Amino acid sequence: MPTPLPETSELLQSLGTAIGLGLLVGLQREWVQNRIAGIRTFALLTLFGALTGLLGAAYGSWVIASGFITFACIVALGSWLRQANREPASGLATEMAMLVMFATGIITMHGERLLAVMIAGGVMALLQSKKALHTMVRHFGEDDLREIVRLVLVGLVILPALPNREMGYLGVLNPFAIWLIVVLIVGISLAAYMAEKYFGGSKGAVVAGVLGGLVSSTATMASSARRSKLARQGELSLAAMALIASAVAFIRLLAEVVIVASDHIRELLPPLVAMMFWVGLIAAVAHRLAEKADTQPVDEHPPSEMKNAVVLGLLYALVLVLVAYTRQHSSSAGLYVAAFLSGLPDMSAITLSTSRLVTTGHLETSVAWRMILIGGMANLCFKMIFVVALGSRAYIKPALLGLLLSVAGGAAILAIWP
Repeated sequence: MPTPLPETSELLQSLGTAIGLGLLVGLQREWVQNRIAGIRTFALLTLFGALTGLLGAAYGSWVIASGFITFACIVALGSWLRQANREPASGLATEMAMLVMFATGIITMHGERLLAVMIAGGVMALLQSKKALHTMVRHFGEDDLREIVRLVLVGLVILPALPNREMGYLGVLNPFAIWLIVVLIVGISLAAYMAEKYFGGSKGAVVAGVLGGLVSSTATMASSARRSKLARQGELSLAAMALIASAVAFIRLLAEVVIVASDHIRELLPPLVAMMFWVGLIAAVAHRLAEKADTQPVDEHPPSEMKNAVVLGLLYALVLVLVAYTRQHSSSAGLYVAAFLSGLPDMSAITLSTSRLVTTGHLETSVAWRMILIGGMANLCFKMIFVVALGSRAYIKPALLGLLLSVAGGAAILAIWP
């Protein structure tokens, strides 16, 4: 016995969504003067998918299967006729888009209109991005592809297989989190190389710095220092990129405070905003000097950071153990020492935990912002280790100077802020 149909209003909304999405994708195909399907065809095929989904819900899944087979035969027939007329081949993008939009029409009839809108938007963006994607791919070489495959291996194959829980000595070693540092260093280094290769000049350094700061400014500093020994020039640009990442990291820090302790931002934010502007000013000056020097990193091959990333991941684990040991055996060291030690590997942990203590009333705001700032300064000091240990001679001077000035600014804020 057939299942009752949805209410008229719900039915009309789903059918309208299907037709609208078909018109949207068809508009893009019509604009490129596609010979296979245009605005009317896409609207009709998405409507056909919606009707197939409607009948499938009422009479069974065999209707949907039959609709798929019928539609696939129509698409195949159209492709055969086009080849028989000796029309130039243009790939299967339109045919695949037609199949996706047919399935999208079915989805609209199952109460997932938002998902259907997202799928249709993605299809339209992919179709419109043909030239940009092809241009980007043409910039890739065999070495670039090998590094991308390596990133996929460490990030999408090995990382999900690792346990995501604390274990080992003092219960602070999380295999997933430690390997994530390896993935970030490899990924950020490759992203920075690609950004500079694709955008070129100073724009690439800015893009790489911003992305690195949003993901991990520490990993960005490590990868840029390592690259400075491999690149033939552009050490100042690499230093500016790392300092930009550090400035963006303080923006992320402010966002974390606002999210966790929104009721106390008037007391917490002003000194932290001052620190953010100070680090941002240093990064801007370094970037301006790099632009005037007009020398950008020249990497003949993408940076292979795997061995270096593993070593840094082990160093990160060692720091976690040392911090946990010190905090456990130095209860009288005080909150500020604990904040400094916690901030060494990453600023987020001390920021989030301290903001939470302020929200619950267990910590005063005057102490909290100082702990957060000390944690940020500790992270800047931690980055100096990578600069000195991994950077080239021409890289160490600007990067270390920028970090020292940043720490000096933080110390001044601690000393003079009321």
